[in-house]
Amino acid sequence: MFCQIAVVALALLPFSLAQVSDGFENGWDQTAWPTYAADCNQGGKVSLDSSTAHSGKNSMRVDGAGGYCGHIFFGTTKVPSGDVYVRAFVKASKALTDSHVSFITMPDSAQGSKKHLRIGGQSKILMYNRESDDATLPDLSPQGIAASAALPTGSWQCFEYHLGTDGTVETWLNGNAVAGLTSKPGVANSNAAQWQRSTIKPKITGVYFGWESYGGDTNTFWYDDIVIGSSRVGCSNASALS
Repeated sequence: MFCQIAVVALALLPFSLAQVSDGFENGWDQTAWPTYAADCNQGGKVSLDSSTAHSGKNSMRVDGAGGYCGHIFFGTTKVPSGDVYVRAFVKASKALTDSHVSFITMPDSAQGSKKHLRIGGQSKILMYNRESDDATLPDLSPQGIAASAALPTGSWQCFEYHLGTDGTVETWLNGNAVAGLTSKPGVANSNAAQWQRSTIKPKITGVYFGWESYGGDTNTFWYDDIVIGSSRVGCSNASALS
Protein backbone atom coordinates (compact mmCIF):
# COMPACT_ATOMS: atom_id res chain seq x y z
CA MET A 1 0.00 0.00 0.00
CA PHE A 2 2.82 2.43 0.88
CA CYS A 3 4.43 1.83 -2.50
CA GLN A 4 1.12 2.48 -4.31
CA ILE A 5 0.61 5.75 -2.41
CA ALA A 6 4.18 6.83 -3.24
CA VAL A 7 3.64 6.13 -6.94
CA VAL A 8 0.35 8.09 -6.98
CA ALA A 9 1.95 11.02 -5.16
CA LEU A 10 4.86 10.98 -7.62
CA ALA A 11 2.48 11.04 -10.55
CA LEU A 12 0.85 14.21 -9.21
CA LEU A 13 4.13 16.12 -9.04
CA PRO A 14 5.26 18.40 -11.89
CA PHE A 15 7.71 16.52 -14.11
CA SER A 16 10.45 19.00 -13.29
CA LEU A 17 10.18 18.00 -9.60
CA ALA A 18 9.67 14.29 -10.15
CA GLN A 19 11.72 11.88 -8.10
CA VAL A 20 12.32 8.26 -8.99
CA SER A 21 13.44 5.92 -6.22
CA ASP A 22 13.73 2.16 -5.96
CA GLY A 23 15.31 -0.36 -3.61
CA PHE A 24 13.98 -3.25 -5.73
CA GLU A 25 12.32 -4.93 -2.74
CA ASN A 26 9.26 -5.60 -4.90
CA GLY A 27 11.41 -7.10 -7.65
CA TRP A 28 12.61 -5.74 -10.97
CA ASP A 29 9.91 -3.80 -12.79
CA GLN A 30 11.24 -4.04 -16.33
CA THR A 31 8.73 -1.47 -17.56
CA ALA A 32 10.03 1.13 -15.10
CA TRP A 33 13.66 -0.01 -15.43
CA PRO A 34 14.19 -1.35 -18.97
CA THR A 35 17.53 -2.60 -20.24
CA TYR A 36 19.58 -0.40 -22.54
CA ALA A 37 22.31 -1.49 -24.94
CA ALA A 38 22.89 1.01 -27.72
CA ASP A 39 24.09 -0.52 -31.02
CA CYS A 40 24.80 -4.05 -29.79
CA ASN A 41 24.92 -6.42 -26.83
CA GLN A 42 26.96 -9.60 -26.79
CA GLY A 43 27.23 -11.23 -23.39
CA GLY A 44 26.14 -8.55 -20.91
CA LYS A 45 23.40 -9.51 -18.45
CA VAL A 46 21.10 -7.70 -16.00
CA SER A 47 19.33 -9.60 -13.19
CA LEU A 48 17.65 -9.17 -9.83
CA ASP A 49 19.93 -10.52 -7.08
CA SER A 50 18.75 -11.60 -3.62
CA SER A 51 22.23 -12.69 -2.45
CA THR A 52 23.45 -9.16 -1.64
CA ALA A 53 21.80 -5.79 -1.00
CA HIS A 54 22.63 -2.44 0.52
CA SER A 55 19.29 -2.51 2.34
CA GLY A 56 16.49 -5.07 2.36
CA LYS A 57 17.04 -8.26 0.41
CA ASN A 58 17.36 -7.31 -3.29
CA SER A 59 19.70 -5.43 -5.56
CA MET A 60 20.23 -5.17 -9.31
CA ARG A 61 23.19 -7.11 -10.70
CA VAL A 62 24.99 -6.32 -13.95
CA ASP A 63 27.46 -8.79 -15.41
CA GLY A 64 29.42 -6.85 -17.99
CA ALA A 65 31.33 -8.65 -20.71
CA GLY A 66 34.54 -7.42 -22.30
CA GLY A 67 34.60 -5.07 -25.27
CA TYR A 68 32.08 -2.44 -26.33
CA CYS A 69 29.41 -4.92 -27.46
CA GLY A 70 29.60 -6.65 -24.07
CA HIS A 71 27.83 -3.65 -22.59
CA ILE A 72 24.43 -3.72 -20.87
CA PHE A 73 22.56 -1.21 -18.70
CA PHE A 74 19.20 -0.77 -16.99
CA GLY A 75 17.66 2.58 -16.17
CA THR A 76 14.99 5.18 -16.73
CA THR A 77 14.11 8.19 -18.88
CA LYS A 78 12.20 9.78 -16.00
CA VAL A 79 14.68 12.51 -15.17
CA PRO A 80 13.99 16.11 -14.04
CA SER A 81 13.95 18.77 -16.74
CA GLY A 82 16.18 21.06 -14.65
CA ASP A 83 19.00 20.18 -12.30
CA VAL A 84 19.49 16.43 -11.91
CA TYR A 85 20.73 14.70 -8.76
CA VAL A 86 21.46 10.96 -8.74
CA ARG A 87 22.23 8.78 -5.75
CA ALA A 88 23.01 5.07 -6.03
CA PHE A 89 24.65 2.54 -3.78
CA VAL A 90 27.18 0.68 -5.89
CA LYS A 91 29.25 -2.45 -5.30
CA ALA A 92 31.98 -3.49 -7.74
CA SER A 93 33.57 -6.93 -7.82
CA LYS A 94 36.81 -5.75 -9.46
CA ALA A 95 38.85 -2.59 -9.16
CA LEU A 96 38.95 -0.05 -11.96
CA THR A 97 42.03 -0.52 -14.15
CA ASP A 98 43.96 1.70 -16.54
CA SER A 99 41.43 0.86 -19.27
CA HIS A 100 38.45 3.09 -20.05
CA VAL A 101 35.10 1.78 -18.77
CA SER A 102 31.69 3.18 -17.86
CA PHE A 103 29.21 2.08 -15.19
CA ILE A 104 26.66 4.88 -15.71
CA THR A 105 25.69 6.20 -19.14
CA MET A 106 23.31 9.04 -19.99
CA PRO A 107 22.04 9.99 -23.45
CA ASP A 108 22.85 13.71 -23.72
CA SER A 109 20.90 15.76 -26.24
CA ALA A 110 23.29 18.71 -25.74
CA GLN A 111 26.03 16.66 -27.42
CA GLY A 112 23.87 15.59 -30.35
CA SER A 113 22.09 12.45 -31.49
CA LYS A 114 23.21 9.15 -29.94
CA LYS A 115 25.91 10.79 -27.81
CA HIS A 116 26.35 10.08 -24.12
CA LEU A 117 27.68 11.58 -20.94
CA ARG A 118 29.41 8.69 -19.20
CA ILE A 119 30.68 8.00 -15.68
CA GLY A 120 33.23 5.29 -15.18
CA GLY A 121 36.93 4.92 -14.81
CA GLN A 122 40.35 5.07 -16.38
CA SER A 123 43.84 5.21 -14.88
CA LYS A 124 42.35 3.36 -11.87
CA ILE A 125 40.19 6.36 -10.83
CA LEU A 126 36.62 7.57 -11.25
CA MET A 127 36.03 9.96 -14.14
CA TYR A 128 33.46 11.49 -16.48
CA ASN A 129 33.72 11.14 -20.25
CA ARG A 130 31.94 13.26 -22.87
CA GLU A 131 31.40 11.10 -25.93
CA SER A 132 31.20 13.88 -28.53
CA ASP A 133 34.80 15.04 -28.04
CA ASP A 134 36.13 12.30 -25.71
CA ALA A 135 36.96 14.88 -23.04
CA THR A 136 37.51 13.57 -19.51
CA LEU A 137 36.92 15.04 -16.07
CA PRO A 138 39.43 15.20 -14.51
CA ASP A 139 42.28 15.55 -16.97
CA LEU A 140 44.23 12.30 -16.90
CA SER A 141 47.42 14.02 -15.79
CA PRO A 142 49.20 12.97 -12.57
CA GLN A 143 47.58 15.93 -10.81
CA GLY A 144 44.12 15.20 -12.23
CA ILE A 145 44.33 11.53 -11.29
CA ALA A 146 45.34 12.48 -7.74
CA ALA A 147 42.33 14.81 -7.49
CA SER A 148 39.86 11.99 -8.19
CA ALA A 149 39.29 8.78 -6.21
CA ALA A 150 39.37 5.04 -6.67
CA LEU A 151 36.17 3.03 -6.35
CA PRO A 152 36.57 0.52 -3.50
CA THR A 153 35.55 -3.06 -4.26
CA GLY A 154 33.56 -5.73 -2.46
CA SER A 155 31.43 -3.37 -0.36
CA TRP A 156 28.62 -0.88 -0.90
CA GLN A 157 29.63 2.67 -1.81
CA CYS A 158 27.33 5.67 -1.85
CA PHE A 159 27.87 7.42 -5.20
CA GLU A 160 26.14 10.77 -5.86
CA TYR A 161 26.35 13.37 -8.58
CA HIS A 162 24.69 16.60 -9.69
CA LEU A 163 24.34 17.95 -13.20
CA GLY A 164 23.31 21.62 -13.21
CA THR A 165 21.52 23.47 -15.98
CA ASP A 166 24.45 25.92 -16.00
CA GLY A 167 26.91 23.12 -16.77
CA THR A 168 27.90 22.40 -13.18
CA VAL A 169 29.14 18.88 -12.39
CA GLU A 170 29.48 17.83 -8.74
CA THR A 171 30.27 14.38 -7.35
CA TRP A 172 30.35 12.78 -3.92
CA LEU A 173 31.65 9.38 -2.80
CA ASN A 174 30.31 8.26 0.59
CA GLY A 175 29.28 11.83 1.28
CA ASN A 176 32.67 13.35 0.49
CA ALA A 177 33.03 15.78 -2.41
CA VAL A 178 35.52 14.64 -5.05
CA ALA A 179 37.48 17.68 -6.23
CA GLY A 180 38.63 16.08 -9.48
CA LEU A 181 35.02 15.32 -10.43
CA THR A 182 33.83 18.89 -9.93
CA SER A 183 33.46 21.56 -12.61
CA LYS A 184 31.60 24.86 -12.28
CA PRO A 185 31.16 27.63 -14.86
CA GLY A 186 33.45 30.58 -14.23
CA VAL A 187 35.52 28.68 -11.67
CA ALA A 188 39.05 27.90 -12.77
CA ASN A 189 39.99 24.25 -12.32
CA SER A 190 43.50 23.18 -13.27
CA ASN A 191 42.32 19.57 -13.47
CA ALA A 192 39.41 20.29 -15.82
CA ALA A 193 41.09 22.06 -18.76
CA GLN A 194 39.96 19.40 -21.21
CA TRP A 195 36.39 19.37 -19.86
CA GLN A 196 36.02 23.14 -19.76
CA ARG A 197 37.26 23.71 -23.30
CA SER A 198 33.66 23.08 -24.42
CA THR A 199 30.56 25.17 -23.69
CA ILE A 200 28.30 22.09 -23.72
CA LYS A 201 25.89 22.00 -20.78
CA PRO A 202 24.64 18.44 -20.25
CA LYS A 203 20.95 17.89 -20.97
CA ILE A 204 20.42 14.24 -20.27
CA THR A 205 17.33 12.30 -21.30
CA GLY A 206 17.93 9.15 -19.25
CA VAL A 207 20.11 7.56 -16.59
CA TYR A 208 21.31 3.98 -17.07
CA PHE A 209 23.36 1.82 -14.70
CA GLY A 210 25.52 -1.05 -15.91
CA TRP A 211 28.83 -1.75 -17.59
CA GLU A 212 30.60 -0.75 -20.78
CA SER A 213 34.23 -1.56 -21.59
CA TYR A 214 36.23 -0.05 -24.42
CA GLY A 215 38.96 -2.67 -24.07
CA GLY A 216 38.65 -6.17 -22.68
CA ASP A 217 37.72 -5.47 -19.05
CA THR A 218 34.89 -7.47 -17.52
CA ASN A 219 33.23 -6.74 -14.19
CA THR A 220 30.16 -7.36 -12.07
CA PHE A 221 28.42 -4.37 -10.50
CA TRP A 222 25.48 -4.27 -8.10
CA TYR A 223 23.15 -1.27 -7.70
CA ASP A 224 20.65 -0.55 -4.92
CA ASP A 225 18.63 2.26 -3.33
CA ILE A 226 18.67 4.47 -6.41
CA VAL A 227 17.19 7.99 -6.26
CA ILE A 228 16.92 10.39 -9.20
CA GLY A 229 15.46 13.83 -8.49
CA SER A 230 15.83 17.58 -8.52
CA SER A 231 17.58 17.88 -5.14
CA ARG A 232 20.27 16.01 -3.26
CA VAL A 233 19.09 13.29 -0.86
CA GLY A 234 22.44 12.21 0.58
CA CYS A 235 23.51 8.78 1.73
CA SER A 236 21.35 8.28 4.82
CA ASN A 237 17.90 8.15 3.15
CA ALA A 238 17.92 4.58 1.87
CA SER A 239 16.40 2.02 4.22
CA ALA A 240 12.79 3.01 3.44
CA LEU A 241 13.02 2.48 -0.32
CA SER A 242 10.75 -0.29 -1.59
